[in-house]
Amino acid sequence: MSSIIRLATEQDAEQVLRIYAPFCGDSPVSFEVQSPTLDEMQQRIAKVLQKLPWLVCERNGEVLGFVYAAPHRDRTAYQWAVDVSVYIHQAVRCSGIGRALYTSLFKILVLQGYYSAYAGVTLPNKGSERLHEVMGFQPIGVYRGVGYKCGAWHDVAWFELSLQMRVPNPKPPININALRHTLELECALASGVPFLKLAVD
Repeated sequence: MSSIIRLATEQDAEQVLRIYAPFCGDSPVSFEVQSPTLDEMQQRIAKVLQKLPWLVCERNGEVLGFVYAAPHRDRTAYQWAVDVSVYIHQAVRCSGIGRALYTSLFKILVLQGYYSAYAGVTLPNKGSERLHEVMGFQPIGVYRGVGYKCGAWHDVAWFELSLQMRVPNPKPPININALRHTLELECALASGVPFLKLAVD
């Protein structure tokens, strides 16, 4: 049974939405309270891919998880930093998909010229906290009671990962599309696959 990690397309939106939508209802994991429509999800994927990576883990045509990066802030001095998010299908959690997707994502971000990645985790979420610790993220603070959902106030812990050593006068990050059809991108995408621990049917 073949499993791959690849760049997403707008055609993945329906399967991506099946994974993401449950987090918008009775879960505080996402602070969205209503699931986006299929059209909205297509637009989100397309917008990210204008500049940054959105990856999916696929097994025999089925999307099992996805990860993407977004600008950390809009102002120019923040341009070397991104926020990252990862979501895994409920049926295949603890199968190495999160680690695999993050591994590929971070290698691509380094190729693009990014230096820092940040992730927010609604507390409590031991699985997500553990994943970020395994990936080398460092806890940098907690927003106390920052969001209200599911009848309660929720804290959000923030984690930081240094992607590469900082240098003076860094070049602006390059667009993800400048890497398409390159060996470097192919190798970065493949780098996460060995971490997958999916059972063979």
